[in-house]
Amino acid sequence: MPGGRLNQQERQQIALGLADDLAYAEIARRLDRPTSTISREVMRNGGPGAYRADLAHRATERRAHRRSQAAPRGAQALPQAHGRDPEAVREFEEVFTNVLIQAGTPKMMARVMSCLYITDTGSLTASELVQRLQVSPASISKAITFLEGQGLVRRERDERRRERYFVDDDVWYQATIASARANAQIIETARQGVSILGPDTPAANRLENIARFMDFVSEGITRAAEQAREVLHAKPGTPAATPAASPPDATP
Repeated sequence: MPGGRLNQQERQQIALGLADDLAYAEIARRLDRPTSTISREVMRNGGPGAYRADLAHRATERRAHRRSQAAPRGAQALPQAHGRDPEAVREFEEVFTNVLIQAGTPKMMARVMSCLYITDTGSLTASELVQRLQVSPASISKAITFLEGQGLVRRERDERRRERYFVDDDVWYQATIASARANAQIIETARQGVSILGPDTPAANRLENIARFMDFVSEGITRAAEQAREVLHAKPGTPAATPAASPPDATP
C-alpha cells in the first residue's frame, strides 16, 4: 500500500465514491489504501454527507501548517505509552473530536473530552490539558465547567492538591439517563399544548403523537441503559456478557 498523505486527486476519488454510496472498504480498495485511512479522512472532514475534496485538502494543509508552528512548543513531543504510533494517536484524537462535534458537542468541549478519553488513566490536570491542546487555561476552565454540568466529567483533588478531571466508567450511563429524563419536559409541555389547542384538533393530535413517541423512546433508552450498564465496567481481557434486551411490547 502506498505511504504518505492523501493527495488532492485521491480526495476527489473519495468524494466521488461517497457520492456513489460506496463503502469505505471499496473506496480504499480502489485507491490501494487502508480502509482506516479513508474512514479517518472522511470523519475528520465533515463525515460522509458533508465531505468535499477541495475543502478537505485545504484543511489538511492548514493543519500541517499549524502543527509545524506548534512543534517548537513541545505539543507534538508528548511521549506515547505501550509503543503507540504518535501520529496514529494524534489522527485518531482528531477523528474522535470531529465525531463528537458532529454529535452536537461544542468544539472546545469535544477536544477536552477526546483528550481525556484517550489517556490510559482517564484523567488529566488543567495544566496537562493546556499543554496537550495548546490553548489557554481559561478555555480549559470553560470547557470543564460545561462538561461537568452535563455530567460528562468529574473533578477531584489529587495528593498534590491539584484539580484533576476524570472521565470514569459510568459517565456515558449517567449522560444517557440524563438525556432520557430531559425528554420528560418535552412530553409534559406537549401534553399541555393538547389541552390548550383542544382535543381532536390537528395541532393537538400532532403534539400528542410527539408526546407518545418521546415517552416510548425515553422508556426504551432508560431500560437499555440499565441493562447494558455492566458493559461499562467490564475488566480488560474479560469478555463482557451482552445483556439480553427485553422483547418489544407486541400489544397493538
